[in-house]
Amino acid sequence: MTSTPSILSELRTRGLLEQVSDEEALERVLAAPPAAIYIGFDPTADSLHVGSLLPILLLARLQRAGHRPIVLVGGATGMVGDPSGRSSERQLLTPETLAANVEGVRRQLSRFVSFEGPNAAIMANNADWTEAVSYLEWLRDVGKHFTVNYMMAKESVRRRLEDREQGISYTEFSYMLLQANDFLQLFDLHGCTIQAGGSDQWGNITAGIDLVRKRRRAEVYGFTHPLLSTAGGEKFGKSAGNAVWLDAKQTSPYQFYQFWVQTEDSDVERYLKLFTFESLEAIEEAAAAHAGHPERREAQKLLASRMTEIVHGKEGLDEAVRASEALFGKDLSGLSDEELASIFAEVPSVAMERSALAAGLRLTQILIAAGACASKSEANRLIQGGGVYLNNRRISADGPVTEGDLASKSMLVVRTGKKSYYLVRFSSL
Repeated sequence: MTSTPSILSELRTRGLLEQVSDEEALERVLAAPPAAIYIGFDPTADSLHVGSLLPILLLARLQRAGHRPIVLVGGATGMVGDPSGRSSERQLLTPETLAANVEGVRRQLSRFVSFEGPNAAIMANNADWTEAVSYLEWLRDVGKHFTVNYMMAKESVRRRLEDREQGISYTEFSYMLLQANDFLQLFDLHGCTIQAGGSDQWGNITAGIDLVRKRRRAEVYGFTHPLLSTAGGEKFGKSAGNAVWLDAKQTSPYQFYQFWVQTEDSDVERYLKLFTFESLEAIEEAAAAHAGHPERREAQKLLASRMTEIVHGKEGLDEAVRASEALFGKDLSGLSDEELASIFAEVPSVAMERSALAAGLRLTQILIAAGACASKSEANRLIQGGGVYLNNRRISADGPVTEGDLASKSMLVVRTGKKSYYLVRFSSL
């Protein structure tokens, strides 16, 4: 009979472990759930992006293994800024912006872990135990336990000190102590004995371990997951220079789905292991099938489907798949203006007066206005040759285009040939 691998072993197999403070002891703690484990998220924006998915889903994975996740929102640390992994000072946020960001991040995080049941997740905000503390109290209770030498030896600080132009402010220099105190407070409040985070957080995590040991004479543990980049060395979570957000208003379900569909072949198996809850056996099967027919992108579609459903639910996944099929000649009916604008964001578009629809606007006029044809005769030849589609339906003769031809409330889609799309927007009545 084969024994079930431990959660730590599974994390390692999936590529989710980088540094571990005491692997043997951590293995024992995780083998006897429930242990309380926390990861912090600083609210630098009102939405998290895909770069935050790895730690979020790490907490969800640990909860499924019987442990209690603690989701810490950095209402206090967000005002200071973490120097880890950065070469320059963060822009400080106003209290109003920070409060709005905290609420947005809190709302998003509650979608990924369960706040009900025997190992219900805990949501915490480090402003609750930081804001009321005076500076003198802070120096006495936290600052005295760390030497400047200790702090300067941490990579996140040392790297910035070596940069004579940027340096590091006292504000960001103090961040490590704020995070260390978070671990102490969560140990006291919720019996938290494990902190996790990205590998750039290792110095902050070990500072927390040291503080709990000094103040409470207790052993606590920490581990990190790798920071991701693509096989080409690009920063993970960026698409054409823009972050891929978890908020559907900032990155639509279709755009989110496409981000994963466009995963490079060299990355897809690794991402399936890191992000999805598919079994390792199922991932191996998907990778083998993909190796046989990479042009079908079945592994990418599996990854995109699982991630879109996790983040946007079944409804969001259905919307994304329907929108994706629109690019392959499927029916456009039922799509909204917003969905069409998202699907065809990169194609040429033209704005026309809505009154033209009632005044006998013809398809040839639209083709010329959109830039698909240079003249009426060229447009007619293209139509008669079967090379023009209106909302993915082939049109064989020039004729009037009316309100009833719109794909959505105010848009229609013209295609010439197999791949040349044009979006036509009609102004509202």
